[in-house]
Amino acid sequence: MIFIVVKFETKPEWSDRWPELVASFTAATRAEAGNLWFEWSRSLDNPAEYVLVEAFRDGDAGGVHVNSDHFKRAMQDLPQALASTPKIVSQTIEASGWSQMGEMSVD
Repeated sequence: MIFIVVKFETKPEWSDRWPELVASFTAATRAEAGNLWFEWSRSLDNPAEYVLVEAFRDGDAGGVHVNSDHFKRAMQDLPQALASTPKIVSQTIEASGWSQMGEMSVD
C-alpha cells in the first residue's frame, strides 16, 4: 500500500472554505478503484492547517491517481488557497488497511 500524509497550510480567508474547495477532488479520488481512503482533518492547534491521510492499493493505483484529470485540476485550483507549499510523507508499506492499536483496547 502507498500511505500518504499531506499537510496543507491555507490562507486565512480560505481556511473555513477549504472543505468546499476540495469536495469534488475528494469525491473523485474516493471513487478511484485503487483508493483505500482519502480523509481530511483540521488541526486542533492551527485552524489554517488541514491534514490529508490517504492510501492507495499499490503503485499502479497511485499512478492512476496522479495522472487523473481531477488530480491535475486540483494541482491548478488548490494553490490559490494555500499559504505555503504542502508538506508530504509518502511511503510504500506492507499493509492493506488499518490495524487495531496494540497499546489500547476498548471493550
